[in-house]
Amino acid sequence: MMKRLLGCVGEYKRDSFLAPLFVTGEVILEVIIPFLMSYLIDQGIQVGNMQKILQWGGILVALTVLSLAFGALSGKHAARASAGFASNLRRKMFYNVQEFSFSNMDKFSASSIVTRLTTDVSNIQNSYQMVIRTAVRCPVMLVSAFLMARAVNSRLSLVFLAVIPILGIGLYLAMSSAHPIFERVFHTYDRLNRVVQENLRGVRVVKSYVRAGHEKEKFNTVSDSIYRDFSRAEKILAANAPLMQFCMYTCILTISWVGAHMIVGQQLSTGQLMSMITYSTQILMSLMMVSMVFVMIVVSRASVERVCEVLAEESDLKNGEDPVYEVPNGSVEFDGVDFSYTGNPDKLALRGVNFSAAPGQTVGIIGGTGSAKTTMVQLIARLYDVTGGSVKVGGIDVREYDIKTLRDEVAMVLQKNVLFSGSIAENLRWGKENATDEEIVHACKLAQADEFIRSFPDGYQTHIEQDGANVSGGQKQRLCIARALIKKPKILILDDSTSAVDTRTDALIRKAFLEEIPHTTKFIIAQRISSVSDADMIIVMDGGMVNAIGTHEELLAQNAIYQEVYYSQQKGEDDRATD
Repeated sequence: MMKRLLGCVGEYKRDSFLAPLFVTGEVILEVIIPFLMSYLIDQGIQVGNMQKILQWGGILVALTVLSLAFGALSGKHAARASAGFASNLRRKMFYNVQEFSFSNMDKFSASSIVTRLTTDVSNIQNSYQMVIRTAVRCPVMLVSAFLMARAVNSRLSLVFLAVIPILGIGLYLAMSSAHPIFERVFHTYDRLNRVVQENLRGVRVVKSYVRAGHEKEKFNTVSDSIYRDFSRAEKILAANAPLMQFCMYTCILTISWVGAHMIVGQQLSTGQLMSMITYSTQILMSLMMVSMVFVMIVVSRASVERVCEVLAEESDLKNGEDPVYEVPNGSVEFDGVDFSYTGNPDKLALRGVNFSAAPGQTVGIIGGTGSAKTTMVQLIARLYDVTGGSVKVGGIDVREYDIKTLRDEVAMVLQKNVLFSGSIAENLRWGKENATDEEIVHACKLAQADEFIRSFPDGYQTHIEQDGANVSGGQKQRLCIARALIKKPKILILDDSTSAVDTRTDALIRKAFLEEIPHTTKFIIAQRISSVSDADMIIVMDGGMVNAIGTHEELLAQNAIYQEVYYSQQKGEDDRATD
């Protein structure tokens, strides 16, 4: 894990080196100062020698200023190194997420990834800053101050050795008890983010059903869980402070008592006693800072594990050794295709699917909810890999293509339409980054979107809110269809993408497809028979299997499922006409 994380330091290696270097210089000067102060007291103040006072005083002032400068430089480089490290880590995580396949994404919830990119990275950033600064300062201070204390009086310095085992045991018990709690807390953070995201996305539904009270209760339940776990962990870690204080004051009192007797016996000078007390403070304060570092490491350890899970995750969809970089045409062939989301052949979502579509054909797909219609078309663009059999595009197995090349030739309008914050034109250029205004307008005319876009005051520069909140469902669908058409793909997949438009607009869109993109193979998943009735081939799905394949007339004459759907919709239309 550490090797993976340290790889994100990148261009901030210099700052990461200079921060501990300057802090080491700062500590050495801080340790020298009490030693020289004993000379100031013994040779200057006690005997009233002003020359010695000025001499040692000037040296001490110079060392203090230099120590301050080293401390400031150390802080500056530590801040740059930690912030840069966090930036690189966050970027590397985000880039890795972009490479995930759908099956990889299924392992992590969106709320969990957001928590890892924000809270967890911030914890690691704070820990990294403490490691390159405080974690260096503490042991250097501890060892240097102890050696200087031995140089002053080796007998008194033994006092410090007595408390170190006590502090070590206390730190170990606190760390081992707190770590499992922090692991649980960060998983609860994922739940909290999920609750908040769901509430914000579905705020219209919440208000429509007057469920604000229920949402508040859900939020409070998760928030209270975080509060209880954090309180428990903080109580455990807070025990370090009184333990440190007890050890520090015990050492100071012991040194003062023993030192006073040694001064009386002329075995120790007043200046040396003052320096020993200063060293005892430095040693024990460094131990207290060590405990703070360990606390931060305990907090961040769970974050490190969660971040490394994302960094270690590799897409299970990869190019072969010699990928194909050209899709010859839009033909599609399913040959004995089995598919399982879990990879388990005993739990198949698709079973034994066989069909072939020639370039330019229109293929309609109908079936009940859960019949695996969407699952089937996702295999064409290799959003998942088949469990058994093969899917071929242009006569070549999709696993042999360069993934980007294949997906550039397959345009999908998914069941859940997604628009991004920005203008309408910017959203449409997702299909083709360098699309001209004329290409955008033409695609929108085909998708029957041009008219409503021009009705907006800002036209194609109209700002779209997050997730298209300021346009209707039908308008969003037509914009997504236009975005797909701009790609000029060899294969176009519409996954129930005209469900929110009226039948007249649906018919106009299908007519435009027939006339404007005759060489594009079109897959249309629909609930309405009218949306697929003029297709060259209609596939009826049932329980993850192909129930029947044929034209509208053939299926209406021979297939019970198709007949049931058709007549139920006809009856509904007749009832509406009667009303």
